[in-house]
Amino acid sequence: MLADFVARSAYQMGKTPLLPIFAAALGASGAFLGLIVSVSTVTGLFLKPLFGILSDRWGRRVWLFVGAGFFAVTPFLYRFVQTPEQLLALRLAHGLATAIYGPVTLAYIAELSREARRHSPVHQKTAENIGWFQMARSGGYIVGPALAGWLLLSLEPVAVFTLIGIISCGVFLPILHLPETRPLKWRKRKDGSTSARPPIRQHIKNAIRDGGQSPAVWLTGGLEAVTFIALYTLKAFLPLYALEAGVSIVLVGLFFSLNEAAHVLGKPFCGRLGDRWGYLPTISLGMLILAAALPLVRLLDQGLLFLLPAALMGLAQALIFPAAIAMVSDRISPQHLGAGMGLIGMMQNFGKVAGPILGGLAISALGYEATLISLSLMLALGAAIIWSFCAPRKLINTSP
Repeated sequence: MLADFVARSAYQMGKTPLLPIFAAALGASGAFLGLIVSVSTVTGLFLKPLFGILSDRWGRRVWLFVGAGFFAVTPFLYRFVQTPEQLLALRLAHGLATAIYGPVTLAYIAELSREARRHSPVHQKTAENIGWFQMARSGGYIVGPALAGWLLLSLEPVAVFTLIGIISCGVFLPILHLPETRPLKWRKRKDGSTSARPPIRQHIKNAIRDGGQSPAVWLTGGLEAVTFIALYTLKAFLPLYALEAGVSIVLVGLFFSLNEAAHVLGKPFCGRLGDRWGYLPTISLGMLILAAALPLVRLLDQGLLFLLPAALMGLAQALIFPAAIAMVSDRISPQHLGAGMGLIGMMQNFGKVAGPILGGLAISALGYEATLISLSLMLALGAAIIWSFCAPRKLINTSP
């Protein structure tokens, strides 16, 4: 938690509001500026499964150090950037930090939970542990932008990037105290000896095939992609809709703050519910709550009542995300756990990238309110499909 909080806080300092200001100062504008801001997400879209697979093969701890190295070293290179094109290339490299850290840290937490379950099979706390861990990540999203905005009052953007690098070096301290998780046991031969690891190319092929053949991976990834499309559409266009409706932008800021607070504080408790009720029912409940909350966003002119859907959406996210990760960790082969986390992260990034694009197209064609209703119906339909077609016991966690 500490390592991820430091890393994510520093990384988010470099994204908002620092990065757009720095890019504009270099001469970037319009679509190219938007590409610079979003390109690090594209890195994870393609590479998260690969780094998850490599951590399955060589261990989590070494890749935590590699990810920490990208977090710590890359910010110092912003000082040498002179053009928007150079900044775009550096953002691609900086995106490797989260592409590594995302699947590897989740696989590490899931393995710790599996180890604990071996010693005490009665206690199932995978989703709760993931919920506690993800509080640190969400905390970084809150602290980072606020700290960057405050520093920009007195420092140049390049100086803030240098400070980000110094802060990121602190990630190594907690990682040094982390033990390696139990090494993988490869398939045994008939004589009882352990077979050698397959060649790296064959290992990658096997991992992708295992993840691709797991219903839990595709179900969870698809649900999370749909959820992120809805959430990122709202993040991109709610401020503009509020301005058109004559609503104070302060209220919109409160909306997103309350949403994130409910999301962060609810994760451990909702993760515990997932462990007790089953992961799939918990995910479905979260999607139904999110589906009910989206149309309520139209209450822009109702004062503080407008904040009700913010709290409901935060609760929905807290129900969905820890249970989704726990379900995949529970259903995929231990040898390909990192690969599963990488595939989930890839589909999450797809939702983050596609959300504003698809949302913008829908708003242009249907209008804002009709788009909200359409997204709500899409989420409700997803929850209904789960119960109608995807609720065999092999997908539902039945641990006590």
